[in-house]
Amino acid sequence: MSAEARAPHFVKSFERGLAVIRSFDAEHPARTLSEVAHTCDLTRAAARRLLLTLADLGYVHQDGRLFRLTPRVLELGYSYLSSYTLPEIAEPHLEQLVDRVRESSSLCVLDGEDIVYVARVPTRRIMTASITVGTRFPAYVTSVGRVILAHLPDEEIEARLARADLRPLTARTILSPDALRAELRRVRRQGYAVVDQELEEGLRSVAAPVREPHGEVVAGVNIAVHAGRTSVDSIRAELLPHLLAAVARIEADLRITGPARAAAHGTGTHRSSSSRRSPAPRQ
Repeated sequence: MSAEARAPHFVKSFERGLAVIRSFDAEHPARTLSEVAHTCDLTRAAARRLLLTLADLGYVHQDGRLFRLTPRVLELGYSYLSSYTLPEIAEPHLEQLVDRVRESSSLCVLDGEDIVYVARVPTRRIMTASITVGTRFPAYVTSVGRVILAHLPDEEIEARLARADLRPLTARTILSPDALRAELRRVRRQGYAVVDQELEEGLRSVAAPVREPHGEVVAGVNIAVHAGRTSVDSIRAELLPHLLAAVARIEADLRITGPARAAAHGTGTHRSSSSRRSPAPRQ
C-alpha cells in the first residue's frame, strides 16, 4: 500500500512486523539481522526490535546470528482456515477425484496477484514443485489462477494486466499482455484452463472454476500432472471430465451447506479484490 493511500488508522510498525515474518520463505528459512533489515528496507535497529519482539511472542527463534520462524506462525493462518468452510466442503471431493485419476488435486483462491492453496490432496508421485496448503504462486501463470482471473469483470482484468509483473518462469511462460488477455478470453469461453509447463518445466495442469450459489467464481480446482506421463490431449480427454464432475459436486454441496455455514462464519468463501459478481462464461 502506498503512503498516499494509507488511512489515518494505519499502524506502520504492524506492517513492518508482518513484513519481517514474510521475509522468511522456502529459499530463506533462516536469516541474519542484516538480511532481514535489507529485505524489509529497515534499519538494523528497527529490524532487531521487531525480531526480538517476535521472539518474545514465540513466533521467531534465535540461534546465534540466525533467526528462524517457529511453528507458532501457523496459528496466524489457522484462524482463517478454521473459519473457512469451502476447503472443508471441497476436500472429500478432492480425495475422490485423486482416487479416480491418480494425480494430485488442489483447491485455490485468489489473494491479490497470487493464488493460494487452501486444500490439497497429493499423490505418492514426486513432483519438483513442493506444494502445501498456504503455497502461493503468481495467478497469471497457473491454470487455477487463470480460471479465476478469466471470470473477473473485464475492467478488473485490464487493471490487473496493467500492473502485472510478467516474468519468464520457464521458456513457455506467456509474457505478452495481449497473449494473456486472449488466453483469459479462451478460458472464460471454454470453462477451464490448461497450462503447459509455464510455471515449471515438466509440469502440466488443468483447472476449472468453482462458483458459489449466486454464480460468482470464488475458487478453482486443479489437477497437476507430469508432462512426461500425460499429454495435453490426454488431459482434456481423460482428466477434464473427472475434474468438471468433481467441481459440480462441490458446487452442489455449496448450494446446500454454503449459505447456512456462511451465515455462521460471516462468509463461506474467499473473494477476489472485486466485490462484484463475475460474468458467466461467454459461449
